[in-house]
Amino acid sequence: MSVTLADARRVIEAAEKRADEIGQPMNIAVVDAGGNLVAHVRQDGAWIGSIEISISKAWTSKAFDISTKDLGDNSQPTQQFFGIHTTNAHGRGVAIFAGGVPLSRDGRVVGAVGVSGGSGEQDQTVAEAGAAAF
Repeated sequence: MSVTLADARRVIEAAEKRADEIGQPMNIAVVDAGGNLVAHVRQDGAWIGSIEISISKAWTSKAFDISTKDLGDNSQPTQQFFGIHTTNAHGRGVAIFAGGVPLSRDGRVVGAVGVSGGSGEQDQTVAEAGAAAF
């Protein structure tokens, strides 16, 4: 069980709608159960520097089956995952800031959405809107 292209398009459409509502152009990525990119959209005006960040957020969220916001909260000094962002230097980077949200079906994480282009709060609200459409 994984994320299909039709699923990814639905998630991206909902995320784009939310990004438009808040007036912040975004990069939106969706990965499947293996963390592989299914689809990506860079809205007009979204930062090119956020393309890879959105993909990393989606990958991280699926790799650890947790939102990147929650992972970030648990990776601060004195917390259990401090330093986790340095552990995947030879692969895709581990993102520890808001904007990556797991996609679940029947109680299993089968993919994730990653959003980058605004503040952490903006990225998170757009990612959550996308995930809600899954």
